Amino acid sequence: MPYTYTLPYILLLSVGAFLLGRHRAFSVSRDVGGVRALHSLPNHYGVLMALACGIPALLVFCFWQMAETTVITQMIVKTLPAEVQKLSSNELTLVLNDIRNIVTGNIVSDASNPAILSAAEQYLQIQTSARNLIFTTVTSSMVLATGVVYYWIKAELRARNLVEGLTMVFLFACSAVAILTTVGIVLSVLFEAIRFFKAIPINEFLFGLNWSPQIAIRADQAGSSGAFGAVPIFAGTLLIASIAMCVAIPIGLFSAIYLSEYASNTVRTIAKPLLEILAGIPTVVYGFFAALTVAPLIRDTGGLFGLSVASESALAAGLVMGIMIIPFISSLSDDVIHAVPQTLRDGSLGLGATQFETIRYVVVPAALPGIVGGVLLAVSRAIGETMIVVMAAGLAANLTANPLQAVTTVTVQIVTLLVGDQEFDSPKTLAAFALGLFLFIFTLILNFIALRVVRKFREQYE
Repeated sequence: MPYTYTLPYILLLSVGAFLLGRHRAFSVSRDVGGVRALHSLPNHYGVLMALACGIPALLVFCFWQMAETTVITQMIVKTLPAEVQKLSSNELTLVLNDIRNIVTGNIVSDASNPAILSAAEQYLQIQTSARNLIFTTVTSSMVLATGVVYYWIKAELRARNLVEGLTMVFLFACSAVAILTTVGIVLSVLFEAIRFFKAIPINEFLFGLNWSPQIAIRADQAGSSGAFGAVPIFAGTLLIASIAMCVAIPIGLFSAIYLSEYASNTVRTIAKPLLEILAGIPTVVYGFFAALTVAPLIRDTGGLFGLSVASESALAAGLVMGIMIIPFISSLSDDVIHAVPQTLRDGSLGLGATQFETIRYVVVPAALPGIVGGVLLAVSRAIGETMIVVMAAGLAANLTANPLQAVTTVTVQIVTLLVGDQEFDSPKTLAAFALGLFLFIFTLILNFIALRVVRKFREQYE
């Protein structure tokens, strides 16, 4: 059976096992005086039988999916002529690729070699035999497990406990995968960043004022000496993020207060989805808007007042990025303000406070943890945004606080350093991991601050 149908096949038999287990539970209940005499509900017995049917089959199938290529390749290598087996690892890899391409029907570099053609034929035979064996093993395991559980079902069988135990193991495995994946990502970035700092001192990276990561190919080449001072990159990131948040925080927060406290249900029902449409627009569209409309408008307006404005400026990127982030702050803030208990408002109004005073001194402080969380989420989005910066702010690493000049950000430089065929042993490429490491540390600090704020105010109002 092709692998395409294996998963639906396992799912179909598992559904059948569920129905069979449920039927078995009802049959047992008739002998002991009814369903109430069973330890668990009939559905628990069905789920237990479905899990017993599907889990072993899935484990066998997934294990073989991961090991199939390696196992068959090792078997094929042993059948190749001795002179082919003595080839270098790279040359042997090319031969094995030709064999696999012949099996899959793709174009190969040497289709006339009889040894390769014979090996491809053996590869196909082994693959077919292995797949038939796996299908038989999967079917046998499902039938065997289903049969064992079927005759194991009794009135006193704790099916619910077993199902809950298996569910807990599954949830633990999912959590472990998420945690281990995060740890793996952090360690991969950390190790590459350490390689970078072995070539470039960390103080030069953190406090250097010149960013020019181009490395000279020849010793006499001019203008490509390589400078890795990241201060202009961090300054550009903070400048654009600050402009964006100056736009997004007031507009997003005030719109949330209006929608939650002043607007009628009809207005709120219409206005909130319209506002959230901004969040669904692709960032590349924002980039076009910034590059073709906002940046020329700022440049022309600055020219009217005699100001020197670059064609690509931090102000244009920050303004458009702020517009893009408004829905994040507005939607999250509206939800948390709307969730503030009405009793707090009624108590404030009952003491004689006006609606504005109630919002100012009761509602907003009560919703502050959620508001801060939404703002910090928006800050993370602003720091990580790349497309708008590339199209509207440029790639120049200028150390300036003038929003009318072109700057660049950390994420844009990471993309620039890793584009194309780059060697992963040069400081130019490894610098991307150093930037990514400090971007991760900065985001981690923001999350830590958000957790501290949420914990402090939650204790105050609970």
